[in-house]
Amino acid sequence: MTRHFLTLNDLKAHELQALIVRACELKKEYQEKRMQQTRPGRVLAMIFEKSSTRTRVSFEAAIGQLGGHGIFLSPDDTQLGRGEPVEDTARVLAKMVDCVMLRTFEHEKLERYAAYSDIPVINGLSDTFHPCQLLADMQTYYELRGAIRGRKVTWLGDGNNMCHSYINAASMLDFNLTVACPQNYCPDPGIMSGAAGNVDIVSDPERAIADAALVVTDVWASMGQEQEAAERLAVFRPFQVNADLMKLAADDALFMHCLPAHRDEEVTAEVIDGAQSVVWEEAGNRLHSQKALLEFLL
Repeated sequence: MTRHFLTLNDLKAHELQALIVRACELKKEYQEKRMQQTRPGRVLAMIFEKSSTRTRVSFEAAIGQLGGHGIFLSPDDTQLGRGEPVEDTARVLAKMVDCVMLRTFEHEKLERYAAYSDIPVINGLSDTFHPCQLLADMQTYYELRGAIRGRKVTWLGDGNNMCHSYINAASMLDFNLTVACPQNYCPDPGIMSGAAGNVDIVSDPERAIADAALVVTDVWASMGQEQEAAERLAVFRPFQVNADLMKLAADDALFMHCLPAHRDEEVTAEVIDGAQSVVWEEAGNRLHSQKALLEFLL
């Protein structure tokens, strides 16, 4: 049966944990220059309807290191940009490649694509979820601090696609997630309902971050929300991750951000460039966690 990866919930908990461990193994092989091409000849088509740095480079490098080949596709260069239905594109590409990664706006488009695809479909980011980033985040925490089960994780800012994927992860890996966000910017209640008992919503950033083992944030205006940037800047200002706020977290707390970051908006330069920040290791782990994912799906 074809397996897709549209959200973390497409995995079982033990599969997610195994992917984290495998990503660490693949990273060690990479660092020691003893990589093995475990998926030779496989072809990954990468469809980008949103711009990207980390997602494109990490997936293209990942399939190459596994012995396969990546093909970059943009709407400007394909029939998708001229109105071909995603259902038709899905059926055609399934005859030519082994796996498809789609980075798009509406999550519903991913679901439609997957419904007509005989090959694995990966969510490279949608407006609702960003599961590939969570693979890298959880790998990074595991490498540096061990199992995240039972730990307190704090999300500060918008209840967006990253927040939704953290909610999924909290339920699957059994950690305690506290989300601090302004009124009217809370995560989707339907997604929240799937993690009852693992997630709390609060309005006070200081209360949210107290004794946290991991602190995470994201930009206040994501792609497609640029026209709301000025309004969001005012609303989210109290939720900025700064040095004073980080002092309330646990002494060994880590700071993560999926990048790109807007320094001195959602996070100060002092924090993102400071000793508790692991954003560069986190970004680099996209490569290894996605190699593990491609191995699994292929």
